[in-house]
Amino acid sequence: MGTVTIGVSIAVPEPHGSLLQERRAGFGDAAAHGIPTHVTLLPPTEVAQSELAAVEAYLTEVAGAGRPFPMRLSGTGTFRPLSPVVYVRVVQGAEDCAWLQQRVRAASGPLARELQFPYHPHVTVAHGIDEAAMDRAFEELAGFDAQWPCTGFALYEQGTDLIWRKLREYTFGVSVVPPQPGSADIERGTIASL
Repeated sequence: MGTVTIGVSIAVPEPHGSLLQERRAGFGDAAAHGIPTHVTLLPPTEVAQSELAAVEAYLTEVAGAGRPFPMRLSGTGTFRPLSPVVYVRVVQGAEDCAWLQQRVRAASGPLARELQFPYHPHVTVAHGIDEAAMDRAFEELAGFDAQWPCTGFALYEQGTDLIWRKLREYTFGVSVVPPQPGSADIERGTIASL
């Protein structure tokens, strides 16, 4: 049956996703339009086509154990000189992303794998382009800020044309996003279980 290349990620919602994708393309990153804007939970991973049903069932379990959480992106960072990447930082929700990616890659599941680098949730906005363009991406997106309630993640497959396409979305098992620190509910002490 062959193999497929899959990935698991949290999509950056509209209008932010398209905006960052267009900016990435504008910096000269040729891969921009083939990669939906996202926070990676499982990097590109090759699996047997026959294992996809087991992968989907397992991701359903992972999502069922998860709960919605607030996500916020703000400012830029870079992995240079170790890796030619400029990214938008995940400033809220990073611990939740780390928890999720650990479960997605758990040794007990079908997607167990080691990572090339320690996990660091981020949104890539420039990769493998010239240094001047990387500097421009770092500077021009330094003021970027977006937030939303993260309610799930998705499974993607990379086609032979190198374009990533969503196969399936997974919604978390709990339907309430915890309030932001400083919100009226927390100040009144009505959310005791958080």
